[in-house]
Amino acid sequence: MHPAPESGLVPRIVTLGTAGGPRWWASQEGRHRHGIATAVVVGDAYYLVDVGLGAGRQLEKAGLSFNGMRAVFVTHLHSDHTVDLASLLLMGLYERDLATLDPISIIGPGDRGALPPVSPRAGVAPQPVFPENPTPGIRGMVHSLVQAYATDVNDRVLDALRPSPFDCFTATDIAIPEGIGYHPNENPTPAGMAPFEVYRDELVTVTAILVEHPPIAPAFAFRFDTAAGSVTISGDTTATDNLVTLARDTDLLLHEAIDFDWVESRYGGSPTEADRASIDHHRRSHTSPEQAVELAERAGAARLALHHLVPGHTTTQRWYELASDFSGEFFIPEDLATIPFARTTADADTAALKVGALR
Repeated sequence: MHPAPESGLVPRIVTLGTAGGPRWWASQEGRHRHGIATAVVVGDAYYLVDVGLGAGRQLEKAGLSFNGMRAVFVTHLHSDHTVDLASLLLMGLYERDLATLDPISIIGPGDRGALPPVSPRAGVAPQPVFPENPTPGIRGMVHSLVQAYATDVNDRVLDALRPSPFDCFTATDIAIPEGIGYHPNENPTPAGMAPFEVYRDELVTVTAILVEHPPIAPAFAFRFDTAAGSVTISGDTTATDNLVTLARDTDLLLHEAIDFDWVESRYGGSPTEADRASIDHHRRSHTSPEQAVELAERAGAARLALHHLVPGHTTTQRWYELASDFSGEFFIPEDLATIPFARTTADADTAALKVGALR
Protein backbone atom coordinates (compact mmCIF):
# COMPACT_ATOMS: atom_id res chain seq x y z
CA MET A 1 0.00 0.00 0.00
CA HIS A 2 1.11 3.54 -0.71
CA PRO A 3 0.46 6.47 1.63
CA ALA A 4 -2.32 8.87 0.65
CA PRO A 5 -0.98 11.47 -1.75
CA GLU A 6 -0.27 14.96 -0.51
CA SER A 7 -1.63 17.99 -2.29
CA GLY A 8 0.29 18.33 -5.55
CA LEU A 9 0.90 14.58 -5.86
CA VAL A 10 -2.05 14.02 -8.21
CA PRO A 11 -0.53 11.57 -10.71
CA ARG A 12 -0.40 12.41 -14.41
CA ILE A 13 1.37 11.47 -17.57
CA VAL A 14 3.14 13.80 -19.98
CA THR A 15 3.28 12.62 -23.58
CA LEU A 16 6.83 13.61 -24.47
CA GLY A 17 6.59 11.90 -27.87
CA THR A 18 3.62 10.20 -29.50
CA ALA A 19 4.89 8.79 -32.83
CA GLY A 20 6.02 5.23 -33.43
CA GLY A 21 8.31 3.67 -35.99
CA PRO A 22 11.97 4.16 -36.94
CA ARG A 23 11.33 7.19 -39.14
CA TRP A 24 11.67 10.97 -39.21
CA TRP A 25 8.00 11.71 -39.81
CA ALA A 26 7.27 14.86 -41.80
CA SER A 27 5.22 17.50 -40.00
CA GLN A 28 1.54 17.84 -40.86
CA GLU A 29 -0.94 20.57 -39.90
CA GLY A 30 1.98 22.57 -38.53
CA ARG A 31 2.55 19.88 -35.88
CA HIS A 32 5.33 17.40 -35.33
CA ARG A 33 5.24 14.19 -33.32
CA HIS A 34 8.49 13.16 -31.65
CA GLY A 35 9.52 9.57 -31.01
CA ILE A 36 7.70 7.56 -28.38
CA ALA A 37 8.42 8.56 -24.78
CA THR A 38 6.11 9.08 -21.80
CA ALA A 39 6.72 10.57 -18.36
CA VAL A 40 4.67 9.23 -15.45
CA VAL A 41 4.68 12.11 -12.95
CA VAL A 42 3.88 11.98 -9.23
CA GLY A 43 4.59 15.27 -7.49
CA ASP A 44 8.18 16.29 -8.22
CA ALA A 45 9.18 12.73 -9.15
CA TYR A 46 8.72 11.09 -12.53
CA TYR A 47 9.39 7.83 -14.34
CA LEU A 48 10.28 7.68 -18.03
CA VAL A 49 8.76 4.97 -20.23
CA ASP A 50 10.72 4.49 -23.47
CA VAL A 51 13.29 6.87 -24.89
CA GLY A 52 12.33 7.66 -28.46
CA LEU A 53 13.74 10.29 -30.79
CA GLY A 54 13.93 13.68 -29.09
CA ALA A 55 13.06 12.47 -25.57
CA GLY A 56 15.82 14.49 -23.92
CA ARG A 57 14.74 17.77 -25.50
CA GLN A 58 11.10 17.02 -24.74
CA LEU A 59 11.90 16.55 -21.05
CA GLU A 60 13.39 20.04 -21.10
CA LYS A 61 10.33 21.49 -22.85
CA ALA A 62 8.03 19.78 -20.35
CA GLY A 63 9.89 21.37 -17.45
CA LEU A 64 10.82 18.00 -15.99
CA SER A 65 14.08 18.39 -14.07
CA PHE A 66 16.57 15.57 -14.41
CA ASN A 67 16.80 15.61 -10.62
CA GLY A 68 13.19 14.38 -10.52
CA MET A 69 13.79 11.26 -12.61
CA ARG A 70 13.52 8.08 -10.54
CA ALA A 71 13.71 5.34 -13.17
CA VAL A 72 13.56 4.56 -16.89
CA PHE A 73 11.42 1.67 -18.16
CA VAL A 74 11.97 0.26 -21.64
CA THR A 75 9.12 -1.78 -23.10
CA HIS A 76 11.27 -3.48 -25.75
CA LEU A 77 14.51 -2.90 -27.58
CA HIS A 78 13.39 -1.63 -30.98
CA SER A 79 15.28 1.49 -32.01
CA ASP A 80 12.29 3.83 -32.00
CA HIS A 81 11.94 3.14 -28.26
CA THR A 82 15.62 3.42 -27.36
CA VAL A 83 17.37 5.73 -29.83
CA ASP A 84 17.66 8.66 -27.39
CA LEU A 85 19.06 6.47 -24.62
CA ALA A 86 22.59 7.50 -25.60
CA SER A 87 21.64 11.15 -25.17
CA LEU A 88 20.21 10.37 -21.75
CA LEU A 89 23.35 8.52 -20.68
CA LEU A 90 25.85 11.05 -21.98
CA MET A 91 24.18 14.41 -21.45
CA GLY A 92 21.52 13.86 -18.83
CA LEU A 93 24.02 13.01 -16.12
CA TYR A 94 25.36 16.59 -16.18
CA GLU A 95 21.90 17.84 -15.24
CA ARG A 96 21.67 15.73 -12.08
CA ASP A 97 22.86 16.32 -8.50
CA LEU A 98 24.82 13.10 -8.13
CA ALA A 99 26.06 14.03 -4.66
CA THR A 100 22.63 13.80 -3.07
CA LEU A 101 20.55 11.60 -5.39
CA ASP A 102 20.57 7.86 -6.02
CA PRO A 103 21.47 6.54 -9.47
CA ILE A 104 18.61 6.29 -11.95
CA SER A 105 17.46 2.72 -12.61
CA ILE A 106 17.14 1.67 -16.25
CA ILE A 107 14.85 -1.36 -16.36
CA GLY A 108 14.08 -3.32 -19.50
CA PRO A 109 14.21 -6.62 -21.39
CA GLY A 110 17.10 -9.00 -20.95
CA ASP A 111 19.03 -10.82 -23.65
CA ARG A 112 16.63 -12.44 -26.10
CA GLY A 113 18.67 -15.62 -26.05
CA ALA A 114 17.94 -16.61 -29.65
CA LEU A 115 17.69 -14.90 -33.00
CA PRO A 116 14.22 -14.64 -34.54
CA PRO A 117 13.33 -16.94 -37.41
CA VAL A 118 14.02 -15.69 -40.93
CA SER A 119 11.01 -14.45 -42.89
CA PRO A 120 9.61 -17.16 -45.19
CA ARG A 121 9.68 -14.51 -47.92
CA ALA A 122 13.49 -14.49 -47.93
CA GLY A 123 15.06 -15.97 -51.08
CA VAL A 124 18.44 -16.11 -49.36
CA ALA A 125 18.66 -16.01 -45.56
CA PRO A 126 20.05 -12.62 -44.40
CA GLN A 127 23.07 -12.66 -42.13
CA PRO A 128 22.73 -11.09 -38.67
CA VAL A 129 25.01 -8.30 -37.52
CA PHE A 130 27.40 -9.01 -34.63
CA PRO A 131 26.75 -12.77 -34.62
CA GLU A 132 29.00 -13.10 -31.59
CA ASN A 133 26.50 -11.03 -29.55
CA PRO A 134 23.34 -10.68 -31.65
CA THR A 135 20.61 -10.15 -29.05
CA PRO A 136 21.83 -8.05 -26.07
CA GLY A 137 19.39 -6.92 -23.40
CA ILE A 138 19.15 -3.51 -21.76
CA ARG A 139 22.25 -4.03 -19.62
CA GLY A 140 24.23 -5.02 -22.67
CA MET A 141 22.84 -2.08 -24.64
CA VAL A 142 23.81 0.45 -21.96
CA HIS A 143 27.29 -1.08 -21.69
CA SER A 144 27.77 -0.97 -25.47
CA LEU A 145 26.55 2.61 -25.76
CA VAL A 146 28.96 3.84 -23.11
CA GLN A 147 31.76 1.80 -24.69
CA ALA A 148 31.03 3.35 -28.09
CA TYR A 149 31.55 6.79 -26.52
CA ALA A 150 34.54 5.79 -24.40
CA THR A 151 36.80 8.39 -26.04
CA ASP A 152 34.41 11.17 -25.05
CA VAL A 153 33.63 9.75 -21.60
CA ASN A 154 37.27 9.20 -20.69
CA ASP A 155 38.24 12.69 -21.84
CA ARG A 156 35.68 14.15 -19.48
CA VAL A 157 36.35 11.76 -16.59
CA LEU A 158 40.14 12.13 -16.66
CA ASP A 159 40.65 15.69 -17.85
CA ALA A 160 37.58 17.55 -16.56
CA LEU A 161 36.94 15.27 -13.53
CA ARG A 162 33.38 14.72 -14.65
CA PRO A 163 31.26 11.71 -13.62
CA SER A 164 30.81 8.66 -15.80
CA PRO A 165 27.38 7.47 -16.95
CA PHE A 166 27.80 4.55 -14.57
CA ASP A 167 27.80 7.01 -11.66
CA CYS A 168 24.36 8.21 -12.72
CA PHE A 169 22.62 5.09 -14.05
CA THR A 170 22.25 1.42 -13.21
CA ALA A 171 20.79 -0.94 -15.82
CA THR A 172 18.80 -4.04 -14.87
CA ASP A 173 17.44 -6.80 -17.08
CA ILE A 174 13.89 -7.82 -16.19
CA ALA A 175 13.82 -11.44 -15.03
CA ILE A 176 10.91 -13.29 -16.62
CA PRO A 177 9.06 -15.44 -14.06
CA GLU A 178 10.01 -19.09 -14.21
CA GLY A 179 7.54 -21.82 -15.04
CA ILE A 180 5.26 -19.80 -17.35
CA GLY A 181 6.45 -21.51 -20.54
CA TYR A 182 8.12 -18.47 -22.10
CA HIS A 183 10.27 -18.94 -25.19
CA PRO A 184 11.34 -16.00 -27.41
CA ASN A 185 10.28 -17.75 -30.63
CA GLU A 186 7.88 -20.54 -29.69
CA ASN A 187 5.91 -18.87 -26.88
CA PRO A 188 6.82 -15.18 -26.40
CA THR A 189 3.47 -14.31 -24.77
CA PRO A 190 2.38 -17.15 -22.48
CA ALA A 191 -1.38 -17.21 -22.02
CA GLY A 192 -2.74 -16.78 -18.52
CA MET A 193 0.39 -15.31 -17.00
CA ALA A 194 0.01 -12.96 -14.04
CA PRO A 195 1.51 -9.46 -13.85
CA PHE A 196 4.70 -9.33 -11.81
CA GLU A 197 6.44 -6.56 -9.93
CA VAL A 198 9.54 -4.96 -11.45
CA TYR A 199 9.92 -1.80 -9.33
CA ARG A 200 8.62 -0.20 -6.14
CA ASP A 201 9.25 2.96 -4.16
CA GLU A 202 7.16 5.08 -1.79
CA LEU A 203 5.20 6.61 -4.68
CA VAL A 204 4.60 3.83 -7.21
CA THR A 205 4.49 0.11 -7.70
CA VAL A 206 5.31 -0.97 -11.26
CA THR A 207 4.17 -4.32 -12.62
CA ALA A 208 4.82 -5.84 -16.02
CA ILE A 209 3.44 -8.49 -18.32
CA LEU A 210 4.61 -9.96 -21.62
CA VAL A 211 2.85 -8.70 -24.73
CA GLU A 212 3.03 -9.88 -28.33
CA HIS A 213 5.17 -7.89 -30.75
CA PRO A 214 6.87 -10.44 -32.99
CA PRO A 215 9.57 -10.99 -33.85
CA ILE A 216 11.03 -9.11 -30.89
CA ALA A 217 10.96 -10.78 -27.49
CA PRO A 218 10.62 -10.14 -24.70
CA ALA A 219 8.25 -7.18 -25.05
CA PHE A 220 6.56 -5.74 -21.97
CA ALA A 221 3.62 -3.58 -20.99
CA PHE A 222 3.93 -1.68 -17.70
CA ARG A 223 1.39 -0.61 -15.09
CA PHE A 224 2.04 2.14 -12.53
CA ASP A 225 -0.11 2.02 -9.40
CA THR A 226 -0.15 4.98 -7.01
CA ALA A 227 -2.29 5.81 -4.00
CA ALA A 228 -4.46 8.04 -6.21
CA GLY A 229 -4.77 6.05 -9.43
CA SER A 230 -3.15 3.86 -12.05
CA VAL A 231 -1.88 4.09 -15.62
CA THR A 232 -1.09 1.19 -17.95
CA ILE A 233 1.21 1.62 -20.96
CA SER A 234 0.95 -1.08 -23.61
CA GLY A 235 4.28 -0.77 -25.37
CA ASP A 236 4.18 -2.21 -28.89
CA THR A 237 1.81 -5.14 -29.22
CA THR A 238 -0.84 -6.75 -31.30
CA ALA A 239 -4.21 -7.21 -29.58
CA THR A 240 -3.17 -9.31 -26.58
CA ASP A 241 -5.16 -10.86 -23.73
CA ASN A 242 -2.20 -10.32 -21.40
CA LEU A 243 -2.61 -6.56 -21.85
CA VAL A 244 -6.23 -6.83 -20.72
CA THR A 245 -5.07 -8.72 -17.62
CA LEU A 246 -2.52 -6.03 -16.73
CA ALA A 247 -4.89 -3.12 -17.43
CA ARG A 248 -7.88 -4.46 -15.46
CA ASP A 249 -9.80 -1.43 -14.04
CA THR A 250 -6.92 0.92 -14.76
CA ASP A 251 -7.67 4.64 -14.57
CA LEU A 252 -5.84 5.38 -17.82
CA LEU A 253 -4.68 3.10 -20.63
CA LEU A 254 -2.12 4.37 -23.14
CA HIS A 255 -2.23 2.02 -26.08
CA GLU A 256 -0.34 1.95 -29.36
CA ALA A 257 -2.24 2.28 -32.64
CA ILE A 258 -1.50 1.87 -36.34
CA ASP A 259 -3.50 2.87 -39.39
CA PHE A 260 -3.56 -0.34 -41.44
CA ASP A 261 -4.98 1.52 -44.43
CA TRP A 262 -1.73 3.48 -44.51
CA VAL A 263 0.24 0.22 -44.37
CA GLU A 264 -1.56 -1.01 -47.47
CA SER A 265 -1.13 2.29 -49.30
CA ARG A 266 2.56 2.42 -48.41
CA TYR A 267 3.54 -1.17 -49.18
CA GLY A 268 0.61 -2.90 -50.88
CA GLY A 269 1.40 -1.95 -54.46
CA SER A 270 5.01 -3.08 -54.27
CA PRO A 271 6.14 -6.31 -55.93
CA THR A 272 9.16 -6.72 -53.63
CA GLU A 273 9.28 -9.40 -50.97
CA ALA A 274 10.78 -6.88 -48.53
CA ASP A 275 7.69 -4.67 -48.74
CA ARG A 276 5.38 -7.68 -48.46
CA ALA A 277 7.34 -8.73 -45.39
CA SER A 278 6.75 -5.25 -43.94
CA ILE A 279 3.00 -5.75 -44.36
CA ASP A 280 3.30 -9.14 -42.66
CA HIS A 281 5.14 -7.56 -39.73
CA HIS A 282 2.69 -4.72 -39.19
CA ARG A 283 -0.33 -6.99 -39.38
CA ARG A 284 0.91 -9.48 -36.82
CA SER A 285 2.69 -7.05 -34.47
CA HIS A 286 0.49 -3.97 -34.03
CA THR A 287 -3.02 -2.90 -33.03
CA SER A 288 -5.63 -0.90 -34.92
CA PRO A 289 -7.43 1.96 -33.12
CA GLU A 290 -10.63 -0.08 -33.20
CA GLN A 291 -8.85 -3.02 -31.53
CA ALA A 292 -7.35 -0.71 -28.89
CA VAL A 293 -10.85 0.52 -28.01
CA GLU A 294 -12.06 -3.08 -27.71
CA LEU A 295 -9.15 -3.98 -25.42
CA ALA A 296 -9.78 -0.94 -23.21
CA GLU A 297 -13.46 -1.85 -22.91
CA ARG A 298 -12.60 -5.42 -21.97
CA ALA A 299 -10.15 -4.18 -19.33
CA GLY A 300 -12.67 -1.74 -17.85
CA ALA A 301 -10.29 1.20 -18.31
CA ALA A 302 -11.76 4.56 -17.31
CA ARG A 303 -9.77 6.54 -19.90
CA LEU A 304 -8.04 5.61 -23.14
CA ALA A 305 -5.36 7.54 -25.00
CA LEU A 306 -3.82 6.35 -28.25
CA HIS A 307 -0.12 6.98 -28.80
CA HIS A 308 2.84 5.43 -30.62
CA LEU A 309 0.87 6.50 -33.68
CA VAL A 310 1.92 5.04 -37.03
CA PRO A 311 2.17 6.83 -39.33
CA GLY A 312 3.39 9.75 -37.26
CA HIS A 313 2.11 12.32 -39.71
CA THR A 314 -1.54 11.22 -39.89
CA THR A 315 -3.93 14.01 -38.89
CA THR A 316 -5.48 13.97 -35.44
CA GLN A 317 -8.94 14.05 -37.04
CA ARG A 318 -8.16 10.83 -38.91
CA TRP A 319 -7.33 9.05 -35.66
CA TYR A 320 -10.59 10.19 -34.09
CA GLU A 321 -12.46 8.90 -37.13
CA LEU A 322 -10.82 5.49 -36.75
CA ALA A 323 -11.74 5.11 -33.07
CA SER A 324 -14.24 7.39 -31.41
CA ASP A 325 -16.72 5.04 -29.73
CA PHE A 326 -14.92 4.28 -26.44
CA SER A 327 -17.41 4.45 -23.57
CA GLY A 328 -15.04 6.29 -21.24
CA GLU A 329 -12.90 9.38 -21.76
CA PHE A 330 -11.02 9.06 -25.02
CA PHE A 331 -8.42 11.23 -26.66
CA ILE A 332 -5.54 11.47 -29.08
CA PRO A 333 -2.87 13.52 -27.30
CA GLU A 334 -0.38 15.74 -29.04
CA ASP A 335 3.23 15.85 -27.83
CA LEU A 336 3.66 17.47 -24.39
CA ALA A 337 0.02 16.92 -23.39
CA THR A 338 -0.74 16.29 -19.70
CA ILE A 339 -3.32 13.67 -18.72
CA PRO A 340 -4.18 13.11 -15.04
CA PHE A 341 -5.02 9.56 -14.03
CA ALA A 342 -6.33 9.98 -10.49
CA ARG A 343 -9.56 8.12 -9.78
CA THR A 344 -11.38 10.71 -7.60
CA THR A 345 -14.33 12.66 -8.94
CA ALA A 346 -12.55 16.00 -8.75
CA ASP A 347 -9.55 14.71 -10.62
CA ALA A 348 -11.76 13.01 -13.20
CA ASP A 349 -13.29 16.44 -13.86
CA THR A 350 -9.78 17.79 -14.35
CA ALA A 351 -9.04 15.02 -16.83
CA ALA A 352 -12.22 15.80 -18.72
CA LEU A 353 -11.06 19.39 -19.16
CA LYS A 354 -7.76 18.11 -20.47
CA VAL A 355 -9.58 15.96 -23.03
CA GLY A 356 -11.14 19.06 -24.51
CA ALA A 357 -7.78 20.79 -24.63
CA LEU A 358 -6.19 17.85 -26.44
CA ARG A 359 -8.73 17.62 -29.27
